[in-house]
Amino acid sequence: MLQSKHILIGVTGGIAAYKICTLIRDFKKSGAEVKIIATPNALNFVTKLTLQNLSQNEVYVEEFDVKNWKPEHISLADWADIMLIAPATANTISKIAQGIADNLLTSVACAFSKKIIMAPAMNCNMWQNETIKDNIKILQKRGIEILEPENGFLACGYMGKGRLCSSDKIFNAIEEALNYSQMLKGQKIVITAGGTIEEIDPVRYISNYSSGKMGLALAKSAYDMGADVVFITTKDFDVPFKKVMVKSAQDMQNAVNDEFDSSNYIIMAAAVADYRVKEHSEQKIKKGEQDSITLEFVKNPDILAELCNRKLFNCSETNKNEILRFAQNDVQAEESHDVKSACNDKPVIVGFCAESENLLENAKAKIAKKGCDFLVANDISRKDIGFGVNDNEVTILNKNGDILKLDKAPKNIIARKILECINMK
Repeated sequence: MLQSKHILIGVTGGIAAYKICTLIRDFKKSGAEVKIIATPNALNFVTKLTLQNLSQNEVYVEEFDVKNWKPEHISLADWADIMLIAPATANTISKIAQGIADNLLTSVACAFSKKIIMAPAMNCNMWQNETIKDNIKILQKRGIEILEPENGFLACGYMGKGRLCSSDKIFNAIEEALNYSQMLKGQKIVITAGGTIEEIDPVRYISNYSSGKMGLALAKSAYDMGADVVFITTKDFDVPFKKVMVKSAQDMQNAVNDEFDSSNYIIMAAAVADYRVKEHSEQKIKKGEQDSITLEFVKNPDILAELCNRKLFNCSETNKNEILRFAQNDVQAEESHDVKSACNDKPVIVGFCAESENLLENAKAKIAKKGCDFLVANDISRKDIGFGVNDNEVTILNKNGDILKLDKAPKNIIARKILECINMK
């Protein structure tokens, strides 16, 4: 997997810097090209000559040591397929989290648009520092993978969590990330998230408990897998890909329709309100003398069903003519079906359903009624999965009747498995 891959390693000023030498050698033995950025303090622990000989490339230290017209931090960022920072000190972690670019390594990290993996190493008390914890969360939110340090005896004499994780763990993470980042390369994926908001008047609305976390996890995983992501959401998340903010079901339908023709996958993870008020009040509805009021509701568009219908009839004229020819000439049904399948292959449409009872029965009925390629069913009767929490447990059904159960796991893990499943259609 690493043959001819470009791995950029940032080495910072920690005692664990010497351990990177073994890692460089392993990457080279696996056929990867390796370049090293060392902070000036890193060279107090491992020599530039050692890093240079192991990587068989120049070691970069000074930010303005420009050999050609292109600034070093940009050319290195463009060259690399992935960036590893190990050991990552508390200082470097905090700088990158706050967008400080005061040396070559932090400048490259700020300019790097691909996958970054960090392997922190520091004193156990530093690792437990609240500021460091906050900065780690910021980095993770931006999609940077953190390989947490291990427990053990530390160079400072303490016993605790702070040791650089094993070279094998880092190597495997790099290998997995490089393979993972190519799985959906060249594919456009539209993902919806959050509960739609149906206004009653300027201060009141109808919605649901959806936090948008599952949709966000799917969007981030798709992005990490190399997809061109369009994230249509009612929740304002900070994401590194295209985000389209919407409010109502009709807004969401319009946004999805705009992306339909150019999409390879559409994943409807949003919780779309089934109804909206028939007459939205432009002014706040005042409390009168009456003890109750009546609101009349009308159905919202069934976005999932309409997308499936659009896909069904979105064949090119050529394919339509072929299907017509088969029908007129009484061609065998399976041959006609093959043409229809080829005609309707794009986009793959994935629906979600939230059920409080009879999960599988309701899911089977829904996929048959809607006509989507896949349906992901959630059990919302449980408090430990689904709405508003970080874990989920789902059942995936496809239009051929196959069923896959994904046991309880963090939503990012569930998201990845869903994407792997629909990509193997």
